[in-house]
Amino acid sequence: MGRIAWVPLVALLVSPLAASPAPAGDVDVALVLVTDVSRSIDDSEFKLEKDGYASAFSSQTVLNAIQGGPAGQIAVAYVEFASGFEVRTVLDWTVIRDKASAQAFVDRLSTAPRSFWGRTAIGAGVEQGMQLLAETGLNPTRRVIDVCGDGTNNAGREVAEVRDEAVKAGITINGLAIINDHPVSWTFAHVQPPGGLANYYRDNVTGGPGSFVLEVHDFASFGEAVTRKLVQEIAAGQAGGQFANGR
Repeated sequence: MGRIAWVPLVALLVSPLAASPAPAGDVDVALVLVTDVSRSIDDSEFKLEKDGYASAFSSQTVLNAIQGGPAGQIAVAYVEFASGFEVRTVLDWTVIRDKASAQAFVDRLSTAPRSFWGRTAIGAGVEQGMQLLAETGLNPTRRVIDVCGDGTNNAGREVAEVRDEAVKAGITINGLAIINDHPVSWTFAHVQPPGGLANYYRDNVTGGPGSFVLEVHDFASFGEAVTRKLVQEIAAGQAGGQFANGR
């Protein structure tokens, strides 16, 4: 059984009842999933990432959270990144409001091929997320970038500089730090930095109101972690709670 350390969490109660239908452009959250596909993540780990996203968006728990918001719908885009010049919007904005729209998103995500294999430019992924959020054509209550990865920034701009720009623009960045417990020798310092990857994410990657980091200790637990994180992100505005690690 995989071990997940939640860093830190609060209890959230999410009503499964949808609010009155919202105007087509209104969404509770505009969420960009920014996912590391650098060379420290092998093909089997990449598949576990994709399977985890599919499991999360197929979850009734996540659907209840979506339908429990004032608008009863969210918008999601999916980005993959490796080096600074290797960033791709795999799935552009998709509004998810019910089981059918969630399944359509899952089907498209599951069949999309892997984009890259390079180094790790987290800042480039965040910049792409910022650009997407500036071009949603929607009216989100909150704007969130969700960074998932297993290592530190080692290419492109300093990620903390990009993080600060995003926070200044009113965007919250959350993180899911995947702990690679069996790295190859040449990636050890990259995936297990001094103080741990979760602390690195808190210090350099995440920020904004209510920002948080979740730490996952194996790729097999990724789906459970994504489900928990999505519920927190979607429900944050409803609960009015603040997560530690806010900036």
